[in-house]
Formats: sequence, C-alpha cells, structure tokens
Amino acid sequence: MTPSRPLGVILAGGRATRMGGGDKGLRLVGGRPLLAHVVDRLSPQCAALALNANGDPARFADWGLPVLPDGMADYPGPLAGVLAGLDWAAEQGAEAIVTAAADTPFFPVDLVARLQEAAGPSGLALAASVDPESGKIWRQPTFGLWPTALRDDLRAALQDGLRKIVLWTDRHGAGQAVFTAPQDPFFNVNTPADLSAAEAILEGGGA
Repeated sequence: MTPSRPLGVILAGGRATRMGGGDKGLRLVGGRPLLAHVVDRLSPQCAALALNANGDPARFADWGLPVLPDGMADYPGPLAGVLAGLDWAAEQGAEAIVTAAADTPFFPVDLVARLQEAAGPSGLALAASVDPESGKIWRQPTFGLWPTALRDDLRAALQDGLRKIVLWTDRHGAGQAVFTAPQDPFFNVNTPADLSAAEAILEGGGA
C-alpha cells in the first residue's frame, strides 16, 4: 500500500545572520527567489504546503501559503518550526508533515517517498547525505518526516530547553533516508558566496 502524501512545511524561521539578516528564502537564484525553488520541489510531493516564518506574513503573500510563526519566543531554532507545523497539521487531521529548509534549493525530488520508506517505529525519519570524498554520512535534520502524534512530546522537550534536533529524534528512534549524489543534494545557502555557488550549480545544469 502506498503511503498517503503528508503535508509539507518549509522552514524559514531563522534570522539569516550570516547573510546579513532578512529572509534568505527571498534572495534570488537564477532570477527567482530561493523559496520558489523549494516550493517547486516540495509541492508535488505533498498534499499541501505551509511556511514557517516569523514577522509580518504579508511579505510571503505571493505564494498563497499559510504562514506559521513559531509558537515560542526568542527563536528557539528549527524544532520550534517543526512544532508549529505539527500543530497546523493536527488541525487539518493529518498524521504527519515533511519539512524542508527554505535555503536549500536542490533537495531530492523523491525526498518524501524515501523518508516514508525509512521511518522508524515512531514514524520519524531524517534525511542524510554521503560525503563523496570521505564517505561520511551527514544527517540533514531540517529535512524530516514528523508524526503529529509526537507534537506534545516535542512541545514539552522545547519547554525543557532542548534545542538540538537529533537529540530529540534519537530519543524516538528516527529512521534515516540516505541520499547519494556527486553534488550535495542538501547544499544550503548561508552566505553571499553560497548564493554565487547556487547560481553556478543552476548554470551548470547540476540542479
């Protein structure tokens, strides 16, 4: 039986300090906002999308997506965005969400299917990629499959001060979907130099 498509949540709640502030997702790559590239990749894999972002939601009005602010103050990190997404999904009666980072324009087009295949007993799974030079596996904790049934546990963990994603996912036996490619499929844009690198990837047809 093929798993149903989950809801998708794009994580854009960070402060982009290494980029000089503002919304990384609105920076242009190939003449289009990073967020547009992410929406194009995630939308076909999910039943519906929402955006986790803080501040005035009107700046994202062109996408017509629900904008979900963190439910906790002081930018506690991506897990707060995951929790906002889980609460939104629970209101829709959905069983799970898949998250993707707003600054990662080239992630796999089979992300959701692979995460569903890799899910652990709790329903959790994280993406990972293989370093082509060292062979080391790097977890990509902002790309994951998250069951809504765990949202109250995550809320309690955040209230207790937990911030590191993998500490919580390890606690719940998350599965791991490992992606291999000559180029890192989870390349993310943190700096102006990364924007230039993303442009080069697009121009080279590597996306």
